[in-house]
Amino acid sequence: MNLSMGEKVRILLKRKNVTIIELSTRLKTSNQNMANKLKRDNFSTNKLDEIANVFDCRFEGYFVDKDGNKI
Repeated sequence: MNLSMGEKVRILLKRKNVTIIELSTRLKTSNQNMANKLKRDNFSTNKLDEIANVFDCRFEGYFVDKDGNKI
């Protein structure tokens, strides 16, 4: 089952007991902007790195080719 990035962020929110409002505040963005990003599943890799920092984890975004090489 492939989860969208928005779904993954929502899972982190729930696991870390953090609200969208709290996440927005920590990222210095509006609640509306964050809600839109979650709804549209529209995240830059920089924003995903920032979210990972908020949750004290790391974001690993990459492509894997048929040979298993990560890009």
